[in-house]
Amino acid sequence: MPSLNVHLLHPPNAPDLALLQSLLLSDIHLTLGPEIPSPAEYDILVAGRPERAALQASQRLKTLVIPFAGLPAITRQLLEDFPGIAVHNLHHNAALTAEMALALMLAAARQIIPADQALRQNDWSVRYQPSQAISLDGKTALILGFGQVGQRIGRACAGLGMRNLAIRREPSRNTPLDYPVEIHPLSALPGLLPSANVLHIALPDTSETEGLLGAGELALLPPGAILVNVGRAAIVNQAALYQALQTGRLGGAGLDVWYHYPNSQAEWRDTPPADYPFHELENVVLSPHRAGHSAETETLRIVALAELLNAAANGQPIPNRVNLSA
Repeated sequence: MPSLNVHLLHPPNAPDLALLQSLLLSDIHLTLGPEIPSPAEYDILVAGRPERAALQASQRLKTLVIPFAGLPAITRQLLEDFPGIAVHNLHHNAALTAEMALALMLAAARQIIPADQALRQNDWSVRYQPSQAISLDGKTALILGFGQVGQRIGRACAGLGMRNLAIRREPSRNTPLDYPVEIHPLSALPGLLPSANVLHIALPDTSETEGLLGAGELALLPPGAILVNVGRAAIVNQAALYQALQTGRLGGAGLDVWYHYPNSQAEWRDTPPADYPFHELENVVLSPHRAGHSAETETLRIVALAELLNAAANGQPIPNRVNLSA
């Protein structure tokens, strides 16, 4: 079998690179760095936000691997000019993101943050006041986006004794699962929202999902419902979300994705994440888009990349193909 040439536009650090090389098949040849190799003969380019020159340089280029989940808007726009290049993601952080969704759900349901903040001030009064915390056992979770993250969220919810409903683009696709779940198309959303004690959002931001949940949709949720978002903030109208939380119509929210992000390191310590003061609400758990972060993330990324490249070298189907039209 001929060798497979792979160019990593932004190579990992030395230990991670050594791990990658140890995992790759011997007929995979790597080139590294932001400079385009000469001659440019790579079959696969690994880059999240490549420049046009990197996509044009190699006549052999057929595959772009984005080394994370999702598709940056600037990359999607550029790829419109390269219809012959297939795009694939890495889903190495699916388990981590699902774990964060579970943590946010439990923290919001059990009101962990206000109790923690009070006790840090030696204030025990929360223990002796009527509790607004809710039990999740026997409740219903509705999962928007039932890919690798959503399926793990469903397994965790089932383990807590919850009933699972899910929405995905292809509800009839056969996915082996070890827990019960009802899978529906997006058109079923209005009819499912009134049953959702917890609404998990694990969708990408697309033209179909942006603004999917506004004031009308949030009003369909049962009073006191919890919303957890580990997908993209733009899926939920921020004004409607803030109002529903401020008034108590929503019982709580766990948010890992936001409406504004720092543009530079200088802004790390002074960038409000939204146009509304979510930080003032006790029923909101805030997380700075770190669901996929852990001490093990880079190792998981390297292992997933090696598995993908080895599959390509063996002539096997490459996993995690991105549907650019969607």
